[in-house]
Amino acid sequence: MCAIRDDHRMYRLNGKRAFITAAGQGIGRAIAERFVDEGAFVTATDINAAALNDLAASYSGNLATARLDVTDRASVFAAIADAGELDILVNCAGWVHNGDVLTATDDEWQFGFDLNCRSTFWTMQAALPSMRARHTGSIINIASVASSLKGVPGRFIYSATKAAVIGMTKAAAADYVAEGIRVNAICPGTVDSPSWRARVVSQAAAANVEEDEMRASFVGRQPMGRVGTTAEIAQLAVYLASDESSFTTGQAHVIDGGWNM
Repeated sequence: MCAIRDDHRMYRLNGKRAFITAAGQGIGRAIAERFVDEGAFVTATDINAAALNDLAASYSGNLATARLDVTDRASVFAAIADAGELDILVNCAGWVHNGDVLTATDDEWQFGFDLNCRSTFWTMQAALPSMRARHTGSIINIASVASSLKGVPGRFIYSATKAAVIGMTKAAAADYVAEGIRVNAICPGTVDSPSWRARVVSQAAAANVEEDEMRASFVGRQPMGRVGTTAEIAQLAVYLASDESSFTTGQAHVIDGGWNM
């Protein structure tokens, strides 16, 4: 439950324990920072130890960090066991493949599903027994508008994996709705993050155009005339993690600036 502290601010995640994958940068980091600000104790994990060290240097006290390769099942289960009884699980780990069905390879398909889907399967499998024992929990899976929700050129493998994430989210929500556990997906559109900036650079090089031109092409498809921010995604994650969303489960929450209207 939320508590009022000395500064009279309402902390929406006070006393809750959260586990976040891919928390070293981008959306995952923004969520980790907001959760700490809202009173949660956060275990922030990432394969990038340097990024975690930078996060830990900024946030102390209610934050623990652990290097984690989410494609390693044993490591996933061990990390979640070490984190203790979780109230919140956030699956942010993912990889954006650029290409269509004719350019996609078997190796890319396998890696995309291992990182974007199998890791989510494992973290939920590891976290759910404790949540079920306590009849409480909020699981938040980061999917995408590029999925079963919207066809996006050049996102064949990525869209398939994120459609699978939405499917897993709805199935798990249906399985545990009567046990006090909520499972939701966040489906962002284009968000200004290190991952997106890297895609701008790589796709500009592949298309032999200037980076500014490629960046403008991303912005140009947005009805609001801008891409989203990681802070905006984190704000939605706080809501879904908190008791404020206690009547919300099994939903794919679109946050894309109207791209998918």
